[in-house]
Amino acid sequence: MELQPESDAQPTIRPTQFIVHSIVAPWSPRRTYEYWRDSTNLESHFGLGYDGDLAQYIGTETRADANAAANRRPDGTGAVSIETASNTAASDPWTAQQVEQLIRLGVWLHQQHKLPLRICRTHDDPGYGYHRLHSQWAVSGTACPGDARVRQFREVVFPGIVARATGQTSTAPKEDDMAAVDVWAYKNTKIETRDAYEILRSTNRTVEALRQQVTAQTAAIQAIAAQLGDDVDTDTVVAAVQQAIRDAVIRVDVDITGTQEA
Repeated sequence: MELQPESDAQPTIRPTQFIVHSIVAPWSPRRTYEYWRDSTNLESHFGLGYDGDLAQYIGTETRADANAAANRRPDGTGAVSIETASNTAASDPWTAQQVEQLIRLGVWLHQQHKLPLRICRTHDDPGYGYHRLHSQWAVSGTACPGDARVRQFREVVFPGIVARATGQTSTAPKEDDMAAVDVWAYKNTKIETRDAYEILRSTNRTVEALRQQVTAQTAAIQAIAAQLGDDVDTDTVVAAVQQAIRDAVIRVDVDITGTQEA
């Protein structure tokens, strides 16, 4: 969906950054294109809908005006930008389809333009980022793309780009898996069944309790074996086993919580 005259009239850039945005509207890429074309002199290189539909409006080696000072610098470098559909408060996380497309596009930019696989350390440092990461990327400050998506960028999207680009994984996340990740990362997000964050916490507590039990039982067995011989005293064996269990539980609890409880 090429924007004209911007696509031909605006100066070239050497892309060194990828900056992600929320458009604060549940728009399709077509609606975003129409907004850039008809209602403003701003634009992004790409638009991304909730269902993963991706559109390109300007070539990645042409300036697009969504990132203030990062659009094009005096040395000719600039940022590639993408606007992504969101609710009208920019408070929702990306869908699984959006996450997958952001990862794919991020990998392509690394391969095509050699963007380094790091989050931008400064406003002109090559790499990957989100709109509010550096103040120079917004004219008067911004919360874009929203708290949920900032966490998602750091915990899901950017690690996914790195993993895919370096060959650690080639499998796209499943939608059910992404729903669990979203709720795990954002405690206030609800799903229709149980809260996934609480499920993970409960599972972790169960695993640690089983670990304590196994450790205690192992210690008991070792204590019994040490007591076996020709002259076995039953009371001594029982006392040794009980003490070994108490010692093992205390030792495991100290390792896990940093406190000692009998």
